[in-house]
Amino acid sequence: MTVTIGQGTSRTERSTGTGGPIQHLHHELRLPHPVERVWAAVATPEGLPGWLAAADVFEPRLGGAVTLRWLNGDESATHSGHITAWDPERVAEYTIDLHGRCRFHLEAADGKAGTTLRFTNEFDGDDELRLDCLAGWHNHFEFLVDALDGRPKDWSAWSLDRWRELRESYARSE
Repeated sequence: MTVTIGQGTSRTERSTGTGGPIQHLHHELRLPHPVERVWAAVATPEGLPGWLAAADVFEPRLGGAVTLRWLNGDESATHSGHITAWDPERVAEYTIDLHGRCRFHLEAADGKAGTTLRFTNEFDGDDELRLDCLAGWHNHFEFLVDALDGRPKDWSAWSLDRWRELRESYARSE
């Protein structure tokens, strides 16, 4: 089964405080892999580097510390926070500086053979950052599909080309 990553959606909410707007991004993927395998990719320090970032610190429990280090060549891209929701094989949520709240909600689909992954990202930021993040998550979910199929991301071959293409596509669809 070929997985197609659909266009992510977003909405902007005005902040009630003095900060900027709050962005809400959503992606939904239907994956031909069991929940256990998808969970291992999105919620373990062994699975995350294959598609997202190295988990330098990862305490798998509510309130546990998490530090993610992006592997795409920018050594300064390390962000820390806490696990703000944790229900094994169902919900993993990380709230980290820069990226805000990142929630992965997994449900069995097609019996036990597949998984529906619903992803939500909430953060403070303007429309430019919203478009950057829509494209970035879309690109990372392409990497996730490859990793689940046994082809983890070779970060030494990473470039901005695909992200730029996705970014332009999201900007045009506005």
